[in-house]
Amino acid sequence: MKPQTCSTCTWLHQAVARIEADYQRSADTHLIPIPLPGYASAGIDLYLKDESTHPTGSLKHRLARSLFLYALCNGWVHEGSTIVEASSGSTAVSEAYFARLLGLPFVAVMTRNTSAEKVALIEFHGGRCHFVDTAAQVYDAARAIAQESGGHYMDQFTYAERATDWRGNNNIAESMFEQMQRERHPVPSWIVVAAGTGGTSATIGRYTRYQRHATRLCVADPAGSVFADYWASGDAALTACGSRIEGIGRPRVEPSFIRSLVDRMEVVQDVDSIAAMRALSRILGRRVGPSTGTNFSVMMALANEMRRRGEQGSILSLLCDAGERYLNTYHDDAWVKNTLGDCAGAEARLQGLLT
Repeated sequence: MKPQTCSTCTWLHQAVARIEADYQRSADTHLIPIPLPGYASAGIDLYLKDESTHPTGSLKHRLARSLFLYALCNGWVHEGSTIVEASSGSTAVSEAYFARLLGLPFVAVMTRNTSAEKVALIEFHGGRCHFVDTAAQVYDAARAIAQESGGHYMDQFTYAERATDWRGNNNIAESMFEQMQRERHPVPSWIVVAAGTGGTSATIGRYTRYQRHATRLCVADPAGSVFADYWASGDAALTACGSRIEGIGRPRVEPSFIRSLVDRMEVVQDVDSIAAMRALSRILGRRVGPSTGTNFSVMMALANEMRRRGEQGSILSLLCDAGERYLNTYHDDAWVKNTLGDCAGAEARLQGLLT
């Protein structure tokens, strides 16, 4: 570790100031009501917090900013440090943005099937992509590159839950509840999020408990991810094949996924994620990504349960990123059919819930 000197201290102060200035230039993201008259008339309202409007276009912009500040203030990142991250795409896009802001080289380690659109965005921000064959290989490859370059491995999967100030400071949970204040049901019955690192679910779960809200947290887990089995069993040694929904679900239990903060887990099949992504894109008049589809699939299941029981309330989730990042994959009908299967049955089931 480098000793703190006047020159390193000056660079650190300038780096933190640049990140904070960038934060001040970015307005908060929007809260979007989902127009579903059949549920609204039953007293059930659904909302999405649109994280696609961040400068780097996804929910991961918040995480990347927090990870950089955490690493800087811990003395792990210095002038000239190569930043390395294991990421399926969106975190890497956001970290490449902040690395360029600080004039630091950046390397993203990802699987070869990461969308070409995300790769292009990483390279646009000056990053370099290093590809591996499977999701399980990203960790060791990222560590090796960081060691060889004398740089720093950000390790979002370990530090996501601790880098964010979960008590407030305009974190995503605080922003959600502030924006809901004037709605018909200001304290959501449910908040639904999908887990990649687990950092977002940890922040929201802790914040709701800290503020003593009655809101329950449901994690939407794509098929092939290990999180749902871990939540049910508590066995942190479990592994799985990994998710085919880019950006969420993991083949191993990540340190940032805090099981005790989650009230309910729902496993979502790939075809249901795509069916929900397509339906929500039509409802909003804009394309959303597949992880948002996973969230929406669970939102609809919960809303249907509430309607059957005669309960009223609100359900809140995240629009994680825009569908334009997936034009050649999840928004391509032929690719979906060849890779994930026929979604016709899933679309018919969802249509039954939307009426």
